[in-house]
Amino acid sequence: MNNHYDVLVIGGGASGFFTAINAAEMDPGLKIGILERGKEVLTKVKVSGGGRCNVTHAEFVPDQLVTQYPRGEKELLGPFSRFMTGDTIEWFEQRGIALKIEEDGRMFPVSDSSQTIIDLFLNESKRLGVQLMYNKPVRNLQNVDAGWEVSTKDETFTTDVVVIATGSNPKIWKMLRELGHSIVEPVPSLFTFNISDPRITDLAGITAEVSVEVLGKDGKAILFSEGPLLITHWGMSGPAILKLSAWGARILEPLDYNFKIRVNWLGDAHADEVHEQIKSLKYQFARKRIGSLAQFGLSKRLWRRIVEASGIAETEIWADLTKSRQIELVDQLTAATFQVEGKSTFKEEFVTAGGVDLKEVNFKTFESKLFPAMYFTGEVLNIDAITGGFNFQNAWTGGYLAARAIAKQR
Repeated sequence: MNNHYDVLVIGGGASGFFTAINAAEMDPGLKIGILERGKEVLTKVKVSGGGRCNVTHAEFVPDQLVTQYPRGEKELLGPFSRFMTGDTIEWFEQRGIALKIEEDGRMFPVSDSSQTIIDLFLNESKRLGVQLMYNKPVRNLQNVDAGWEVSTKDETFTTDVVVIATGSNPKIWKMLRELGHSIVEPVPSLFTFNISDPRITDLAGITAEVSVEVLGKDGKAILFSEGPLLITHWGMSGPAILKLSAWGARILEPLDYNFKIRVNWLGDAHADEVHEQIKSLKYQFARKRIGSLAQFGLSKRLWRRIVEASGIAETEIWADLTKSRQIELVDQLTAATFQVEGKSTFKEEFVTAGGVDLKEVNFKTFESKLFPAMYFTGEVLNIDAITGGFNFQNAWTGGYLAARAIAKQR
């Protein structure tokens, strides 16, 4: 068996496949292989978007798209001007996969099945002659005169070009560090907040449009986010929380994920404004029980918990609402404080902040500045985004531009 390749991709995930397929199309003469450490490929693609695969996001302006990346914003501006959302949509449509846009901007295959994307990648790889090798965890990576030597547990391969597309793999990062690359220590990025609080107990599934702040030890806000919040069995999730976890990845890790948040259940409503609205409610519903009719667009169950947390009795009517209870109700609506006691992985879509230092990568080609013929695509780099298809867009962009650079070298 000839174990020499023109291009060897390490990692059978989204960016690895995208790089291999595009390189094979751009230069059909290339002998390309993909080394996958496990018995399955494209596992993140499979679980993305609840099994529907959130392929990308409907943001078509590069300088707006990059604002969704806590790490990589500056570096991705150039790459996105050469291959971004519109190009991704066209790429899939040219291969028979139509994408649709949902209300929040996320884009999915019309089939609503991640298997559609997986089948496409597997079929395209087979059609183009890309050799897919399973159960090949890389044990050693060496730069040699002719290119690269890649050793697995039972074979050694040589290649002119190596593409590192291994995502958050500590063993690969260790090898890259030994070669001389700088690795930014990884910390979790997308995660939900574990909160045990009677105000949200048994309210799993309820959502609200909120603004939320992470509080420092002095009680002052150090992070801010807004958007939908989802109450879960374990605490809080949803875009508002996930954005905080992404932007605060390096702030929250030293706190051991124990900190306070302040939630405004009414979004950007100010306390003074809410006081005035409550005065109107006192006249409008004078003889009605305060907890009987939900206000401010909140769900009935959440409203009742907020009323209860304000010290208002179940039988109390609006006309009898005292000034002190009104102040407490406004506080619970616009500045409710919760103690976060740990984190949980967001579904199975684990993302880290950390990886290959971006200063050591040429973002015109995604090639290493330290080693010619070594390319990085996807989450092996110190790039990560908020949820919504942005991490995949980074994978497609890096994979395409790396493939183009590799094909041009021939």
